Amino acid sequence: MSYLFTSESVSEGHPDKIADQISDALVDHFLAFDPQSKVACETLVTTGQVVLAGEVKSKTYLDVQQLARDVIKRIGYTRSEYMFEANSCGILSAIHEQSPDINQGVDRQDPRLQGAGDQGMMFGYATDETANYMPLALDISHRILIELAAMRRENKEITYLRPDAKAQVTIEYSDDNQPIRIDAIVVSTQHDDFDEEAAMLGKIKKDIIELLIPRVKAQLSPELQKLFTDDIKYHINPTGKFVIGGPHGDAGLTGRKIIVDTYGGKGAHGGGAFSGKDPSKVDRSAAYATRHIAKNLVAAGVCKEVLVQVSYAIGVVEPMGIFVDTYGTANVDLTDGEIAKKVQDIFDMTPYGIETRLKLRTPMYQDAAAYGHMGRKPETVTRSFTNGEGETKEITFETFTWEKLDYVDRVKESFGL
Repeated sequence: MSYLFTSESVSEGHPDKIADQISDALVDHFLAFDPQSKVACETLVTTGQVVLAGEVKSKTYLDVQQLARDVIKRIGYTRSEYMFEANSCGILSAIHEQSPDINQGVDRQDPRLQGAGDQGMMFGYATDETANYMPLALDISHRILIELAAMRRENKEITYLRPDAKAQVTIEYSDDNQPIRIDAIVVSTQHDDFDEEAAMLGKIKKDIIELLIPRVKAQLSPELQKLFTDDIKYHINPTGKFVIGGPHGDAGLTGRKIIVDTYGGKGAHGGGAFSGKDPSKVDRSAAYATRHIAKNLVAAGVCKEVLVQVSYAIGVVEPMGIFVDTYGTANVDLTDGEIAKKVQDIFDMTPYGIETRLKLRTPMYQDAAAYGHMGRKPETVTRSFTNGEGETKEITFETFTWEKLDYVDRVKESFGL
């Protein structure tokens, strides 16, 4: 019997995502000037106010207030009527030095013996149902909001959009787990005030269905485009008016959208957030590493779908264990336990091994802080960073290194594929 599965995404202007992007802007700038920085930075945003808190150990000094304002401005909170505006909001910093009790368990004289920055379990997931090995419902949800933000910045076809938005996609699957059609699409977008609410709702619904959705559909393969039928149930701003939004509508906190950041409810999540943390925190680095493993396993043909778990103890170098679940889709004559053993032999899952393999001590994180950390396209980019003393540094680095299919040949050789 067929079944329905739903995933959601939120825009870069969503309060929680503003907080994530500010926290990761701080991580990037600390790493740009001191790659060995230890950072754990949380952000709170609310009406006219930003609060920064956390622990940092770094050789550089940053103007954290200006960095926060730059992020808010880039997102689009630039008008006073939003009640949260880049140049006028108050910013309080309560950032202090990292506890030496934690640091002594992580740092070692030999960096290869670096211990995990915390205990916990992390998961990576991949499926062959999309070209980027991501769950389809989440992939489409992200695409809807990326295009909506692009149209907001273009300010041509749709001229009333404000930064806050959410999207949700429900897909019907057959009993053999193949997508049949899109059952429902939900889009809630913040907008300028209209004189007449009924006319406003009609126009927004028409613009989303007739202008936005075709742009999203055009990005997909012909096979996936067929899922967009005339029977889709659209819920566009279903509560009605959505003028008050962003941090004025709801407070935002770093790390509250971890399912948006990962797989939209598919697979599993260990519970730890990513944003605001340097890569010594395995909540972040090991989640990226398990995604890298899962994606390369599926791309190599070991299985059609896979969940990979790794776990750590604080201060301990080697992981507690690696778990693999192929959901019965394995194309090799091995148990999931035997696959996990081979994975352990192919991939170095020590904190140092992950950091070096994925080049994680580069300032790559702000790009990941909206529209998902997984399923993104790796690129080589050059960016400028400025510290609190006015020193500017230009750095060239790779983004989304955990999305590279650079271990496919090694996986194939190990599994005899």
